[in-house]
Amino acid sequence: MPDPFISVVLPIRNEADKIEACLRAVTGQSYPAYLTEILVVDGMSEDGTREVVAGLAERYPNIRLLDNPGRIVPTGMNAALRQARGEIVVRVDGHCVIDPNYVANCVRHLENKEVAGVGGPMRTIGETELSESIAIGMSSKFGVGNSSFRTEAGATKFVDTVPFPAYRRSVIDQVGFYDEELVRNQDDEYNYRVREAGGKILLADDVRSVYYSRGSYARLWRQYFEYGFWKVRVLQKHPRQMSARQFVPPAFVAGLAGLALLGLLAPGWGWLFWLTVGAYGLANLTASAVAASRCGWSHFFRLPLVFAILHVAYGCGFLAGLARFWRRWGDKTSKVMAG
Repeated sequence: MPDPFISVVLPIRNEADKIEACLRAVTGQSYPAYLTEILVVDGMSEDGTREVVAGLAERYPNIRLLDNPGRIVPTGMNAALRQARGEIVVRVDGHCVIDPNYVANCVRHLENKEVAGVGGPMRTIGETELSESIAIGMSSKFGVGNSSFRTEAGATKFVDTVPFPAYRRSVIDQVGFYDEELVRNQDDEYNYRVREAGGKILLADDVRSVYYSRGSYARLWRQYFEYGFWKVRVLQKHPRQMSARQFVPPAFVAGLAGLALLGLLAPGWGWLFWLTVGAYGLANLTASAVAASRCGWSHFFRLPLVFAILHVAYGCGFLAGLARFWRRWGDKTSKVMAG
């Protein structure tokens, strides 16, 4: 059978420092360029991203720059899907660099009709000492639990979700477009709908990418706070999408807050709060030492704070989401726009 036509979609915003490397990886794929269109959907960037993309589009005629007035990933994906001509659609993040055989391997795996979507392990790296410590934390099971695409390599298996997925267009037509309510967690929600429709999501070891981690504690806090916040709406829409690990951070933060209040109201019980803090601190330091022994002891003094931000920011975000969306239990409506 002839090779399928591919649409590579990049929903981006303010990625001037990364978008050129990202697009050069996409244009440098082993898959034939004449069978590939590259749709860069820009969320009205203000940092020169559009100029970088426009310059590259002059050299690579298969690059098209589209507008995304909604400025978030799902509105960008939907804008691209309305124009995409590919039999297979591959989503790529502007903050990553994909392997030269990424598209070709996605196509090969999707030849298996049992596979509805495919992605692969994501190697997180940093460009500074701090961002490298953040990358180590985001690739640790203590940091992010059993998130296979972040913590595992060398395995090909069916999973709940993957980053930067590729789907057959027939699957997208069946499942529908992205939910434009979800500022974060849109891939998790979309892959759940794919699985709910009977499809399977494959984590393939040969579909590889490199992701650049956040470069500051503040940006990491915001990222994971938003993950926790919007996970509440995913929970309300698809309760079975959740896994146990996603409830641990909010339970931990809520437990600490409750124990702190108990200590104020009944000082004789204040030791429970400090016991919990001490137990977490010991676990955190142990995980930091294990990670530093593998990746370099210079990271040891930053990792405890990285781990604490991953856990506490997500937990605080989740609790804030519960407060924000408390009236929407039972509301499973999705803002999924028609094609």
